[in-house]
Amino acid sequence: MESLGYKLKTAREGKGIGFEQAGKDTKISIRYLEALEKEDFSSFPGEAYIIGFLRNYGAYLDLDVSELLTLYRAILQQEQPIPVEQLLKQPSPVPKIVLKTALIVMVLGIIFGGLYSILSRPKNTGSVVQSRAAAGHIMSGDTFEGRFFIGDTILIPSGLDPVRMELQELGETVIIQSPGGPVFLDLGVDKYVDLGGGTGAVRISALDFDRNNPHMGVRLRFVLVGTLPQAEPEDESFDTAVLTGQIPSVVIITSPNAYPFTLQSHFQGYCMFRWEILAERDRRERQERYFQRSEELNIQANNGIRIWMSNAQAAKFQIIGGGRTYPLEIGAAGEVVVADIRWVRDEENRFRLILARLET
Repeated sequence: MESLGYKLKTAREGKGIGFEQAGKDTKISIRYLEALEKEDFSSFPGEAYIIGFLRNYGAYLDLDVSELLTLYRAILQQEQPIPVEQLLKQPSPVPKIVLKTALIVMVLGIIFGGLYSILSRPKNTGSVVQSRAAAGHIMSGDTFEGRFFIGDTILIPSGLDPVRMELQELGETVIIQSPGGPVFLDLGVDKYVDLGGGTGAVRISALDFDRNNPHMGVRLRFVLVGTLPQAEPEDESFDTAVLTGQIPSVVIITSPNAYPFTLQSHFQGYCMFRWEILAERDRRERQERYFQRSEELNIQANNGIRIWMSNAQAAKFQIIGGGRTYPLEIGAAGEVVVADIRWVRDEENRFRLILARLET
């Protein structure tokens, strides 16, 4: 079986990508990329960073992330030595019947001891152990950094009325509820949220969290920026083709302004699925993987997403944007579909978020 480092190295070299380019594309430090390929995990500040960077790097190289994580866990098991006491352990000379009797006596002692402790415990006088109350943070400058737990909130300055965000979920990903919909975060990936009203945007980063221990919380950084990341020049020819009916499309949302949206996918069958972020200079994200039944995927974009799937009915889709949810039909069962979900500008200078079917 190929080693973890060998798979990463051969995939990168097969694509003709150097460490400098890979670091620029993935926003991961070059020394961490080199350490992953050398299987040197001592240089990472924690296992959460190893898993997070391994997920992002593997997806960037179009590798099976689940297989990479399995190889990583296998390395951890191989590095754990067998205790010397276990190697030198001799068969006990005590007869088995004596051991069984002693075990029964010990279990009965624990049971009766527990019952006695419960019955002899003083009655509750009404005091209740208080659970941790949700914390409310206020961002007073251009940058705020702190540890958040589920339910914690932050108020971000935006014109006359601050924007409220709340840490909603912490597991495989960090989910923050914003007025424009949920924001999905992972280690090493920044997300931008428009504050509305032309007051700018905020960049959110997840600096440290443990997927296996959500009670440890997550360290988040919020940075105010003047505008959202600069988009590529608008494809006016595409807009014209949509508006004139040359490219068939369905209007999902009509709005005076374009704003970030999330494509939420719930897979109900087996499907090869590819997606690409459109018209974002700072985020040229393209990924492809094989999804199984009951898996979920959330993709956030500022301008548009291009998708390709081998079975259009293998998943249920919905768009989340502007605080609302819109169901979305991609195609028929067994149909191979290539489609864009993107903002276009019409003749009245309004924006439409459309689903445009492209030729396969």
